[in-house]
Amino acid sequence: MVKSRVLLSIFLLITGSIQADLQDDFWNKLVSLEGLSFSGNLTVGTEAGDKDFMAGEVIMHVWKVTETEIRIPFHIGENHSRTWVITRTKNGLRLKHDHRHKDGSDDDVTQYGGDTFAKGTPIRQEFAADKYTGELLTASAKNIWAMEVELGKRFVYELRREHQDRFFRVEFDLSKPVKTPVLAWGDK
Repeated sequence: MVKSRVLLSIFLLITGSIQADLQDDFWNKLVSLEGLSFSGNLTVGTEAGDKDFMAGEVIMHVWKVTETEIRIPFHIGENHSRTWVITRTKNGLRLKHDHRHKDGSDDDVTQYGGDTFAKGTPIRQEFAADKYTGELLTASAKNIWAMEVELGKRFVYELRREHQDRFFRVEFDLSKPVKTPVLAWGDK
């Protein structure tokens, strides 16, 4: 009995360490892109309005990095209202969507997102919708967002809605940085 508890404790320590290492690798890849911008395009959009939503030049900008937060504005044409915010938590990583008006004030629909629910990989992390998201956007209560980083190749932002046919995927070309647009609304 004691031996099995010791083995279980060792397993949990190793598993936690592996998870932290995989998420640290993912985090460090994003950090290495600080200050750079990349163009992208919609590769999958299952809703009729997805193509219209993505009308205009699409650019991600790894703008601001601290030890606990990475801010990535997601520009679409002249709309600079969206920023992906990835933070470290004691249990993994968190993705939030910071939406602002042109004057910098919060949009009514902002700060939705979720936390990693598995160790992921050094390339891909997935985030399940949190309780706040489900209360703010009931249709999004079962959302899974994902991000992928393959340095020199691509960055992916993805949304899927469990048990529905909702899928949205944007890919950015990390092989060619582009000119950084204006700051996202609300950023200074």
